[in-house]
Amino acid sequence: MTTMTTMTNMLALDIPGLSASHYALIYNLFSLVFAAMTFTALYLLVSRNTVAPAYRTAVTVSAMVCSIAAYHYFRIFENFRDAYPGGASTGAAHLLSSVRFNEGYRYVDWLLTVPLLLVETIAVLALAKSEQKSLLWKLVPAATLMILLGYPGEVANTNGPRVVWGLASTVPFLYVVYVLFKELGASLERQPADVRHTVSMLRLAILGLWGVYPIAYLFPVFGGSFFGGEGGFVLRQSGYSIADILAKAAFGLVIFKIAKAKSAYDDPTLAVAH
Repeated sequence: MTTMTTMTNMLALDIPGLSASHYALIYNLFSLVFAAMTFTALYLLVSRNTVAPAYRTAVTVSAMVCSIAAYHYFRIFENFRDAYPGGASTGAAHLLSSVRFNEGYRYVDWLLTVPLLLVETIAVLALAKSEQKSLLWKLVPAATLMILLGYPGEVANTNGPRVVWGLASTVPFLYVVYVLFKELGASLERQPADVRHTVSMLRLAILGLWGVYPIAYLFPVFGGSFFGGEGGFVLRQSGYSIADILAKAAFGLVIFKIAKAKSAYDDPTLAVAH
């Protein structure tokens, strides 16, 4: 019983080994995210001049978010290969080497990209300068605090600290989501008619996509063979990776769609020219 309790409480930081199928799944997911971020960034940069000048900042920042994420996923991908090399002769096809899998890359990525995601969202709404500044002063510090508080729990060795730091991180997380949801809703009346639906869906997307991160974060706490150990590690990396594609690459394309629609509304010649 003691051994079982210890195994349940220990987190999947240094998983001793991954099966060939689990290794391939994570390997391919990291490769997919790297490709999605890289080519979305290129597309946004190439397409930047097809929107009105007022919305180019939003598109540029979206490209920056994807570029930063692409760089960090390349580092995560390389670190993962070094941490779990092939050629094992025992039960696991890929045993943990002397190189640890470093979750720090992911948190540095979020520390840079989450505030920028807020910037691109606010920029595409084209609010008054005073409103933009006020919102950024509310949201960026809270988003930064959210990431900083989550990291100690992510790398903790037991469930207790993970839950404590996770709860602490949840406070600024809920604040950021609430303010974004409220402000996006308040801006609907000021948006062109054909943009309102997209902005409205953007509000729901923020709730849905951002909600994936705390759920994946808590997988090891649930324990068991499915959420703990090797299975939990695979689920967590898969959850984070898929959420990143949707919250950064797909989100950036939605921002671009809004920028295009608002540009055509402000200047109908843009709709014809591009």
